[in-house]
Amino acid sequence: MNNHHRSVKVLRRGDLAKLTGCNLETIRYYENIGVMPEPPRTSKNYRAYDESHVGRLRFIMRARELGFTLDEVRDLLALVDGGVQTCGEVQGLANSHLASVRAKIDDLKRIERVLSSTVAQCTGDDVPECPVIDALTEVT
Repeated sequence: MNNHHRSVKVLRRGDLAKLTGCNLETIRYYENIGVMPEPPRTSKNYRAYDESHVGRLRFIMRARELGFTLDEVRDLLALVDGGVQTCGEVQGLANSHLASVRAKIDDLKRIERVLSSTVAQCTGDDVPECPVIDALTEVT
């Protein structure tokens, strides 16, 4: 028997969640905001996900793990979905995101220095004076 058609495994949302480690509600949210396509329905009206949905969800999850915002993920997906993305376009989006990450790291380092210095001034004694509270109530 000559089989020209590859069998496509149909997944329900729960299967997709288990397979990818993504929360069911997150998948639903991604569909509602349009980063995940609405899947076709079976004859019994169940959502029918396939490997393309698995790949797309994994792409979204990985981008989110790297700190891309949903708008940035949407921009990346627009390039992918258009099928004409260039490495330069993707690099531009990634460089912009990298600059944002570096700015956040700088902010966190500054916060760490201030907190470290303030906590070091604490005696830990049973007294009402507290440098941390004083620093938080300071007007700058």
